[in-house]
Amino acid sequence: MSLTSSEDARFALRTGQLTLPGFIHKGDRCRIHKINRGLPCRWSPTPPAPLPGSFRAGSLGPVPVLSDVINALDTLWPRARAEDWDAVGPVCGDPGAGVDRVLFAVDPVQEVADEAVALGAGLLVTHHPLYLRGTTSVAADTFKGRVVHTLIRNGVALYVAHTNADRADPGVSDALAAALGLRVTGPLVPDPDDPSGRRGLGRLCALDRPLSLREFAALAAERLPAAAQGVRAAGDPDRTVRTVAVCGGSGDSLFAEVRAAGVDAYLTADLRHHPASEAREHSPLALVDAAHWATEWPWCEQAAAQLDAVSERHGWGLRTHVSRRVTDPWTTHHTAPRASEGAPN
Repeated sequence: MSLTSSEDARFALRTGQLTLPGFIHKGDRCRIHKINRGLPCRWSPTPPAPLPGSFRAGSLGPVPVLSDVINALDTLWPRARAEDWDAVGPVCGDPGAGVDRVLFAVDPVQEVADEAVALGAGLLVTHHPLYLRGTTSVAADTFKGRVVHTLIRNGVALYVAHTNADRADPGVSDALAAALGLRVTGPLVPDPDDPSGRRGLGRLCALDRPLSLREFAALAAERLPAAAQGVRAAGDPDRTVRTVAVCGGSGDSLFAEVRAAGVDAYLTADLRHHPASEAREHSPLALVDAAHWATEWPWCEQAAAQLDAVSERHGWGLRTHVSRRVTDPWTTHHTAPRASEGAPN
C-alpha cells in the first residue's frame, strides 16, 4: 500500500527533528509544527524509513467517534467559508462510530476508497467533492455510487474540505508555497471577513533569491509531485523572477488580481489557451502551469499535520495517513520534436 503514517511526524515533534513522512515543511507559514528551519518541502512517492524509537500514535489515548473528528475538521475548515456552489463536509458515515485511522487524499476515486479500506481507516478526508452537483442515484453500477458503496460497506466515512480549505489559514496555497520553498507575504485575494488579513484565495510569495523563469519552472517540476503533464511556462525563459503568486488548483479566474499584485510570475494549474493568451497580452506576467493534482497534494500533508495537533491536544489515539497514489487523470505526455520551430510548411 502507498501510505504514510503520522507516527514519524509525531516522533519528529517530540524530539525536535524535522522529518515529516515524505514531506518537509518550510518556514514560518508551517505554524502547525512550529518549524522554521528554512528547509524545502519535497515530494517522495514512498514513505520514509521509520525513525528509531518512534512511538505508536494509537497508544496516546482512546479513539474518538466520528462526530468528534468532524467537529474538529469543521473547526479547521468551517463549512460556511466554502463557495456557495461547493459541496463540503461529511458525505457518509455513522456519527457514533469510532475512528482510529484517517486517510487524506486529493480525489475520492475508487482506488483511494480501496486504499482506505485496505488501511482500515474509519475516515477518508478528500479535497475534491465526490458529488459537486446533485444526483438521483448512488447505484453501485455507477462510478460514484460504487465509491459510496465501498465506503459504507466497510465502515469508512467520507469528509470533504474544498474551497473552505482553499481560503483557510493555513490553506491549500500555503502548502503549495511551502512545497516550492517560497516565503508567503499574504493572500492573493484576502477574505474580507478576516480581520487578520491572513485568509483568502491564493498566496503572494517571495523567492529567497532571484531565479530565471526557466529555473523557477524547473524548481517547480522538481519540488512538486510528478505528474504526466510536468510543468510548462509562458514568457521569456530568461526573465528574472523575484515575486510569485500561487494558487493551488484551477487559478485562471484570478488573473486580474494577479496583475494588480504586480508579481513577476503566477503558478497555478489548468491554464486554458484563451485566458492565458489574454493574460500575457495584458502584461509581461510570466505563467507557470502545473498539474491540478500536483498543486493540491501538499495540502494533504499539511491537513494531516493539523489533525495530528488536534488529536494530541485532545489525547485521542488517531493515526493519520496520506495517500501517495497519483490520481491525476493524465497518464502520459510527449513533447513535439519541433515544438520550437513553428507550424509545418
